[in-house]
Amino acid sequence: MSTAHFLSVDNFTIVLRQSVFVILVAVGMTFVIGMGGIDLSVGAILGLSGVAVASLIQAGINIYLAIVLALVLGAVIGLLNGVLIAYFRMAPFIATLGTMSLLRGVILVLTSGIPIYGLKYREFQFFGQGYIGIVPVPVLIAAIIVALFSFILYRTRLGRYTLSIGSNAVAARLAGIRINRTKVTVYMISGLLCAVAGVLSTSRSEAATPDAGMGLELNVIAATIIGGTAMTGGRAVMFGTVIGAILMTTISNGLNLLGVSPLYQQVAIGSFIVIAVAASSLSRRGSLPD
Repeated sequence: MSTAHFLSVDNFTIVLRQSVFVILVAVGMTFVIGMGGIDLSVGAILGLSGVAVASLIQAGINIYLAIVLALVLGAVIGLLNGVLIAYFRMAPFIATLGTMSLLRGVILVLTSGIPIYGLKYREFQFFGQGYIGIVPVPVLIAAIIVALFSFILYRTRLGRYTLSIGSNAVAARLAGIRINRTKVTVYMISGLLCAVAGVLSTSRSEAATPDAGMGLELNVIAATIIGGTAMTGGRAVMFGTVIGAILMTTISNGLNLLGVSPLYQQVAIGSFIVIAVAASSLSRRGSLPD
């Protein structure tokens, strides 16, 4: 790999386009982790949303209606996660792990393990492959979503409630915050943004694959934590999340350009995640452990 090629405008554009999916899902994860929760079902929601929009389009449903229904599906799955966690008092790790397993099974049933190809519709391709001027449409969509949800996180009651719950749920309840409603809303946001990423991913590749989003939750959680969001909740850094997502994608891109085998790439990326998250945790703690 030449440094010139790695630092080229074309490669930077490729990295941005590839990082869009991690960014979109990580925006929702920033809310979830900032609230003191976790969502392991994000990759599965992305995959099922992609399969849903592809199946609906192939069934003759209007493309825009199919997209809306796929987004609604993601939000409904997020609603299910929120209800399980808020009203059934299930631990977020267990609830979303169960949802992940369930959705992966649904994907295999719907597709029989076979990718859905042939989504060559210009209106649909535009969302994942199009440009507005010189800006790729997925990058523009991600930028709008980051700006919108940054505003929600830092300038609205929902954002303040989310971080208050993550900081001290008991104090938040005593302050009159509707904790259950906030939890459900936050998980719905996460599910919705996963669905947006699923639709864009399917549009870009013109296909929906059963393994889409597999393992995505690891990169998304890492990007969020590396970006400065506290794993224990109460602190969320949206801009940091975006940087973390781009950093994760850049590492993968660099390893590809170096010709590193995919077998070793996973080892390298996993090692980086462990080191980066550990360093981030130590820096926030302010001192090394005894």
